[in-house]
Amino acid sequence: MAEECTHECGSCGKSCEKRDLHVSLRAGSSVKKVIGIVSGKGGVGKSLVTSLLTCKIARDGYKAAILDADITGPSIPESFGVGLNRSEGDGQSLNPVVTNSGIQLMSMNFLLENENDSVIWRGPVIAGAVKQFWTDVNWKDVDFMFIDMPPGTGDVPLTVFQSLPVDGIIIVSSPQQLVRVIVEKAVKMANMMNIPILGLVENMSYVKCPDCGKPITVFGKSNIEKIAESFNLEVLARIPMEESTSQAIDAGDVESIKNDYLDKAAEKIEALLK
Repeated sequence: MAEECTHECGSCGKSCEKRDLHVSLRAGSSVKKVIGIVSGKGGVGKSLVTSLLTCKIARDGYKAAILDADITGPSIPESFGVGLNRSEGDGQSLNPVVTNSGIQLMSMNFLLENENDSVIWRGPVIAGAVKQFWTDVNWKDVDFMFIDMPPGTGDVPLTVFQSLPVDGIIIVSSPQQLVRVIVEKAVKMANMMNIPILGLVENMSYVKCPDCGKPITVFGKSNIEKIAESFNLEVLARIPMEESTSQAIDAGDVESIKNDYLDKAAEKIEALLK
């Protein structure tokens, strides 16, 4: 531990090997593997990737869950059509909301009186709420928990990486030229915290021509392969922009989406248990 350490771990970017900061699940809860979905900036599709990956894992026969760590801008409940649901508890613990396919969800929206109420909290309070989603929720026999992170490298990602037993992260990017900066920020934070990086997923990669099916690179030619090579990472998926996907998400029916874009990513994640 560094000599200048103040023991205020919530505001520290150092990784201290001598101290285990992980917090425990509630008695009776069980989560085998934890996967973070992260990015260096917002608007690249972390929640979409989180939702699609979780649904794929569930279809493969595993018990899946999502911890929505984006406290001020949650979108997971709407994607699954459970935005009006509320989490029930006994005053000591909370029960996750369960979707039609059995996916367990916990999000700030399940605790608000109205789903469109604003959460106007400072960083440490938000980070504390994320930690409580781990410690105070009755997670039942979860094989894979996905954590939908807020953008950036601030309080919440730091809290998650320090407090939860994260087995790996997937970095989500987009094809624009600034993507290298996005990826590099996320990679550097993961390396500092000794969190394994499973690979990259590029969202909004292209649009399929409705007539011939040819991919159209709306944001220009992708550099994701070169970027992945420079960081010694694997590209796990390139997800196109599709009207059917947007319509399903808007209708709260993400569980109906079945494509093979994230099959490779799912295989790599499932291998953590095998």
